[in-house]
Amino acid sequence: MDLTARSRMDELMDNPNMQFRLLQNAYRDINFCNKWLGGESITRNGVWELVKKDPNKSYTILDMGCGDGNMLFKLSNFLSKKGVSHEMKGIDLRDDVLAIAREKCKGLPHVSFHKVDILKADSRFECDIVINTLTMHHFEEERIETFLNKFVELARVGVVINDLQRSKISYMLFKMFSSIFLRTYVAKHDGLVSISKGFRKAELMGLSKKIPNVSHKIRWKWAFRYVWVMDFNRHTE
Repeated sequence: MDLTARSRMDELMDNPNMQFRLLQNAYRDINFCNKWLGGESITRNGVWELVKKDPNKSYTILDMGCGDGNMLFKLSNFLSKKGVSHEMKGIDLRDDVLAIAREKCKGLPHVSFHKVDILKADSRFECDIVINTLTMHHFEEERIETFLNKFVELARVGVVINDLQRSKISYMLFKMFSSIFLRTYVAKHDGLVSISKGFRKAELMGLSKKIPNVSHKIRWKWAFRYVWVMDFNRHTE
């Protein structure tokens, strides 16, 4: 696999006609990966980095590309334990995915889900913090700047992006991990495609330079992830 440049391959889960049961099972595998390979904690800790500066305020958090809602479910429980008041919104473009998300979070009245194209989200979705977990790599190179500008447009406090490092080592290790621990062909296949569509730090640094007057922190995290925290240094009144 040539990982010199970002792949433009489609993932199987991008197929809007995938059977609902296959989709559910694939998300179970993906959530397993995120739990054991650091995906959940990376986003959670990035949000806490922004919130802990003023934990007594109430925060609105928007998950752009929320998938099955697992990240909002885990993040809401985390902030509740910290005593932080919050409202959360998740947006995605697929009805079947949103159905899974609503079922997962049905006991959390302050979490809602909406069918919206990320790039067309308007002022109704203005928030304090935008989070984006394993979604940015789905966008082609020519659309990523528009994607990032949308985040900056909607968020008042900051942005937390959690996405994959593109490397031969991560590709080979995931191949071994998935053969042992993952059940579905979809998750095994799409995990490798996702890595091939991931990023290198220099690429993220280059993108950050196009967003001025913002504090950027881009850090490598296990397992082969980057967390990019933008702090606008303007917290809610």
